[in-house]
Amino acid sequence: MSRNPLPADYLERVYAGALGKVIGVYLGRPFEGWSHDRIMRELGQIDYYVHDKLDVPLLVTDDDITGTFTFLRALPDYGNDADITPAQIGQTWLNYIIEGRTILWWGGLGNSTEHTAFLRLKHGIEAPRSGSIELNGQVVAEQIGAQIFIDGWALVSPGRPDLAAELARRAGTVSHDGEAVHAARALAAMEAQAFVESDLDTLLDTGLSFIPADSVVARMVRDIRDWHRTEPDWRRARDLLDESYGYDSYGGNCHVIPNHGLIVLALLYGGGEWDRSMMIVNTCGWDTDCNSGNLGCLLGIRNGLDGFGTAHDWRGPVADRIYLSTADGGRAITDVAAEAVRIANIGRALAGQESVDPKDGSRFHFELSGSLQGFQLTGGSGDVANVEGALAVRWADSSGATATTPTFIPPEATTMPGYSLMASPTLYPGQRLQATVSADAGNGDPVDCRLVVTHYAGDDGLVTVAGSETTLRAGEVAALTWTVPDTGGQPIASVGITVTPGADAPGTVRLDRLTWDGVPDVLFGRPADGGSMWHRAWVDGLDDFGARWPETYRLIQNDGRGLLMQGTREWADYQVSATVTPHMAEAAGIAARVQGLRRYYAVLIGNDGRARLVKSLDGERVLAETALAWELGRVYHLSLTVTGNRIQAAVDGAALFDIEDAERPLDGGGIALVIQNGRAGCEEVRVRPAG
Repeated sequence: MSRNPLPADYLERVYAGALGKVIGVYLGRPFEGWSHDRIMRELGQIDYYVHDKLDVPLLVTDDDITGTFTFLRALPDYGNDADITPAQIGQTWLNYIIEGRTILWWGGLGNSTEHTAFLRLKHGIEAPRSGSIELNGQVVAEQIGAQIFIDGWALVSPGRPDLAAELARRAGTVSHDGEAVHAARALAAMEAQAFVESDLDTLLDTGLSFIPADSVVARMVRDIRDWHRTEPDWRRARDLLDESYGYDSYGGNCHVIPNHGLIVLALLYGGGEWDRSMMIVNTCGWDTDCNSGNLGCLLGIRNGLDGFGTAHDWRGPVADRIYLSTADGGRAITDVAAEAVRIANIGRALAGQESVDPKDGSRFHFELSGSLQGFQLTGGSGDVANVEGALAVRWADSSGATATTPTFIPPEATTMPGYSLMASPTLYPGQRLQATVSADAGNGDPVDCRLVVTHYAGDDGLVTVAGSETTLRAGEVAALTWTVPDTGGQPIASVGITVTPGADAPGTVRLDRLTWDGVPDVLFGRPADGGSMWHRAWVDGLDDFGARWPETYRLIQNDGRGLLMQGTREWADYQVSATVTPHMAEAAGIAARVQGLRRYYAVLIGNDGRARLVKSLDGERVLAETALAWELGRVYHLSLTVTGNRIQAAVDGAALFDIEDAERPLDGGGIALVIQNGRAGCEEVRVRPAG
């Protein structure tokens, strides 16, 4: 495949496409699966968010969002190789999906297409056979899922519809086949071409060029284009689509054909304009969040950020916030701008270009126009806005203002409907916060500015802790640094700045950037003041884990290996230590540089009287092993230290292993407690800088 130069505004267009995906999903999610008649009867024409009418949250965990942003990680996980295989993408499913809990609709074998494919993968059937018609039947294989997850493959292929269509094919065949893969290829090609082409007919022709002319998808697109030429009313066109290609014509729960048809119909009748296209695709009904999300991504790429600038405030209520509930808990609490940078850097790697790191790789950089990266006003009176690539924190009176962004499950998301939110904090005690702030020249008296974090407490309420004051005068710029103090084992919920003005007058402080570095220095145990959020900070990849047991952590795995995980991919060189007590188990231990359920280093002690240092990456490899006395009910003190390519392990203070891993080493990740076929207990886990 030929390599084309990237568009000059590539990153911003990726951001716009990702925003369109997220906004579209949030818009359509509250009435997902409703018929057109029910929507008109109970909600009327969908012109804007309706979550408040149905008393449901706007921001939710959703398979469309999580799958799209997660399955794309197959590319960086496999070296950003454009020749990535369906089997490798299938391994990515097994690494990041926690069975029965995250990403997929767990509707059962032969009922949920994705659940069926997951079970095939789990039992050793590699992609593409895992999603084939031959194995799963045509009805199951041709549902909508291959289409809803394709946007990421297009976002990394700007102006390269051939690459987008091929990547969408490989990813789609993990779980789907037939018309489902045709629809995914066509839409991915359209989105990729939308980076360099705005004409709607040309985009549709591009999509059709990558699928068989005699496919149902192609025939339906031709029919919709004919209707659009002769029938001015989109409602009548919707009726024609229902009559010719509606759910009654196909089996299963959510077939791709009718829903792909609605995307094309809304694109044409909406003329590519955001408000009208979103109104049509959502008012039409069926799988509204999926259709709205795919069309939203296409329109975001095509129209850019200016396309959201309509009479409605589409971006403000979202503030870039998204939840990605996976086995990689440190990426669960994130934002669209951060994900856009990651996606664009995959695209740049595929194009043979260096990555971009806004403001020296700062976690919060606000460099993308209008981005808030999850920041909201959480104290005082005023507002926040993106002004010239910085977060403007504005206050109205002497109460000042506090602006924060979530670093863990926020209070309003603790009882998430539908898909559960599994997450670890992104910020921990012992890490060093760094920020750059400035006071607007129009401010009057000096203002005091501090870095601030909130953490959960025993009643699951929030406690605020602030760093030292910095006084800013009009026009001054200051660098703030602060090492996050111990929180008594409670997870940190948010981070930001708080501003106290010297007079009862309005003013503005700009947060140019905020980031942190370093390895935590933290003890994970049962906090003295109790509560439940310390427990939820662990991402549960076990058959049973709960705070009801007398041990701080009781690990139970009925079949195979399970991990209880915490931490982020940014942790690199550190030591993890823990007390592990096997009660009845095949093996138990601890892991470091955990990047999901199937990517980590671990030291395991087994009932065969052996201790092993293992590496899990596309299968498991024993790096070293030795004899070790095994005794049920005995407390073992385990430690695992990772520094560069060097891995060291000790049991009860005695060094067992010290090796270097030179073959595809894992360069960072969180920690885990590990149990295999049985039960073990643990009282505390410690993470600290190596050495």
